[in-house]
Amino acid sequence: MNMKDLDVAKNRLNEAGLTLVIVKDENIIFESKLHGVSSFLEAIERLEDQLENSSVADKVVGMSVALLCAYSHIKAIYGETLSRKAKTFLEENDVYSESTALVEKILNAEKTGTCPFEQLVRRIRNPKVAYRRLVQTCSVNRAAKPKR
Repeated sequence: MNMKDLDVAKNRLNEAGLTLVIVKDENIIFESKLHGVSSFLEAIERLEDQLENSSVADKVVGMSVALLCAYSHIKAIYGETLSRKAKTFLEENDVYSESTALVEKILNAEKTGTCPFEQLVRRIRNPKVAYRRLVQTCSVNRAAKPKR
């Protein structure tokens, strides 16, 4: 496996203060500063099959992101914070993973409980089902927020 893509993604994540970077063939094909799973879902929507065999660097990697990696056929991911459950799932699905911090669970933004996206996929192990559920939830959330 070519680790160059993962190195490019990790460096860009840290240098530019981003939350998500996707690299393929040493080219950055997607980046975002948004928090949560919505930016990963946007990448899937925009890039579809181009994500196959790419590498990802993400600030926080829990089961929701791990399922999206498997769904998109990502080859490698770096998570600044990575949950143990996500690491195990990634290994089972032949996705190489690295992290700075390995944690028991991913917390919500207020750090008062489990991340709502992690709760949403807690019983899901099928990447297609997880993708549909996450898209549906994010679409509902976007529709519910008033436009500024």
